[in-house]
Amino acid sequence: MVPIRVGLLGLGTVGRGTYELLRRNQHEIARRAGRGIEITAVAVRDVEKARAIVGNDVSVSSDCNDVVSDPEIDIVVELMGGYEPARVLALDAIARGKHVVTANKALLARHGNELFDAARARGVMLAFEAAVAGGIPIIKALREGLTANRIEWIAGIINGTSNFILSEMRSRGVSFDAALKDAQRLGYAEADPAFDVEGVDAAHKLAILSSIAFGVPINLDAAYTEGITHLAKEDIKYAEQLGYRIKLLGITKRTVNGIELRVHPTLVPLQRLIANVEGAMNAILIKGDAVGVTLYYGAGAGSEPTASAVVADLVDVTRLHTADPENHVPHLAFQPDSVAALPWLSVDDTVTSYYFRMRVADQPGVLADITRNLAEGRISIDALFQREPSEGENQTDIIMLTHDALERDVNAAIKRIEALPTVLAPVIRIRQEELL
Repeated sequence: MVPIRVGLLGLGTVGRGTYELLRRNQHEIARRAGRGIEITAVAVRDVEKARAIVGNDVSVSSDCNDVVSDPEIDIVVELMGGYEPARVLALDAIARGKHVVTANKALLARHGNELFDAARARGVMLAFEAAVAGGIPIIKALREGLTANRIEWIAGIINGTSNFILSEMRSRGVSFDAALKDAQRLGYAEADPAFDVEGVDAAHKLAILSSIAFGVPINLDAAYTEGITHLAKEDIKYAEQLGYRIKLLGITKRTVNGIELRVHPTLVPLQRLIANVEGAMNAILIKGDAVGVTLYYGAGAGSEPTASAVVADLVDVTRLHTADPENHVPHLAFQPDSVAALPWLSVDDTVTSYYFRMRVADQPGVLADITRNLAEGRISIDALFQREPSEGENQTDIIMLTHDALERDVNAAIKRIEALPTVLAPVIRIRQEELL
């Protein structure tokens, strides 16, 4: 059978990994797909550099439109990143009847609804396994493997850079700034790491997962996003003393009042497997009503781990290339006419338990004032300890864990506590999840 022909937009880290993986495992991949899969055209900025990688058997152009408009191309793989021109190129490929494979989580989180509608109307596939958690086949697991379940919640370490930084802060006792410099030196973090350390990258991925889990449109604007830049090594140490580890988690839950969608540092009990995921690795917990809690672990980035997911999509598309579009697996798991516009909860309306660190004057009555303000907000204390001040020191830290409380009540209580003259710095607040 004639091989299926692929055009590649971008030959960076993932693009090169995809090309080399297809070449190295071509026989095994063809056995699974039912026919060969060949990259026949590439669009890149540096033509000479690309030519040195792909040789003379692949058409190389500096114009992406050459690949998208090529009538010989069956599948366009978009590995450029960013919103534009990726969105326009993907829409053009779809309009020309070509399937699209992408690893672009930012594009899907912001424009996914538009792209999926266009692909469905044209009867082509838009595949995106590599957009979330790199080499972990989480999209397929959630969309197909768990299809019998009513998904209750998802909680995941879905940004390796932030997890590496938190792991370094814990294991080496260093500050956030020192751990970030190590991450940049080792290539885990960009020169401008904001998307990673501020939780934006994780929010992109979580918005996609939430849509597949609950059968709702992708809604990035509903995501509450909080990063790890404000965390101190003291918080890491105190959390460990209390039996917890701090992870930047993306969390989405189905509740009776609506869907939660939030990214933030989270205290996780040490006995949970996800609490022990270290370095730049990713891990995702999914709870279904039938299967219970399942865990998916692996490399969330990197050349060949991400290329593994891209090639898996190419195999899926190849298998169904000539199939009736009505028999394709729905892009977002649910049939298009069953996607529901469920309400999205503000973070103010979420309920969880909390960790507080309060820098206070070391004098009588301080703790009583704090607990009184918490009681006014219907916030009860689960555990508490006070750091013994050093000799001659007139201030100390009070550390608390609370029972479940409404975020709105917690915000009001923190505001009252910070107004006390004996509270010497802003209250550090970290949400806590049991993940049961």
